[in-house]
Amino acid sequence: FLPSTTSLSLGTVGCNFQCPFCQNWQISQSKELEGSYEINPREIVDLAISKGCKSISYTYNEPTIFYPFAKDIALLGKQNGLKSVFVSNGLETPEVIEDMKGVIDAFNIDLKSFDPTYYKKTLKGSLEGVLDTLKRLKEGGFWVEVTTLIVPGSNDSKEEITKIAEFIANEMDIYTPWHISAFHPDFKMSDISGTSLDKLLEAKKIGEEAGLKYIYLGNVPNMSITVCPKCGYELIKRSAFRVLENHLVDGKCPKCHREIEGVYR
Repeated sequence: FLPSTTSLSLGTVGCNFQCPFCQNWQISQSKELEGSYEINPREIVDLAISKGCKSISYTYNEPTIFYPFAKDIALLGKQNGLKSVFVSNGLETPEVIEDMKGVIDAFNIDLKSFDPTYYKKTLKGSLEGVLDTLKRLKEGGFWVEVTTLIVPGSNDSKEEITKIAEFIANEMDIYTPWHISAFHPDFKMSDISGTSLDKLLEAKKIGEEAGLKYIYLGNVPNMSITVCPKCGYELIKRSAFRVLENHLVDGKCPKCHREIEGVYR
């Protein structure tokens, strides 16, 4: 989604999940406000424009809980050539998803597990609700990417990773980007070891076997590369949040001229 561009990221406080490994728990799980900072949609859009951003990303905490505010920002942003991205846990109602059409351009949805009990008891969420959201977003014509944080001892079995990969491939499509991220100790899980690179590579292989074409490893250096599904040419090379090389030409591979799935303008 808009590679080689910058996005203004913003968040508020609160979340409708209670993930014990949340790296933004100070704001997502906050029960009290020790202070506040008021900013209006016009100021946010002006800030994005002044920084040369092409989009605004609603992230850090769950953006669905402040959707009316995000909507005001997004609509004003559209008038000024800015796209909007939701980084979400995926627990949106069908009514909200319908309202988001023409407002939000892209989603990165966390598919944290494929175990409904884990979702309910540990995350205080709903796997069924997240899967329904993913399918509705795809059917609704939004650009959708999926992120899975691999947590040792929680969702890192081969069986569960396979279910996640196969859901993306079969219920969405094989060109849906899948971000496989490494866990690091935080919040209530500070005593758990981080995810090994070997485990991430194992998950990547499972995704490839499921047919997924765009798989990225997150929270590890230099492992986020977009490769042409047809000829294998390395199109975009990244390091953390920076694009090091971008060889796309009008959204196509310069070698075999295959159109690469994505949003480029």
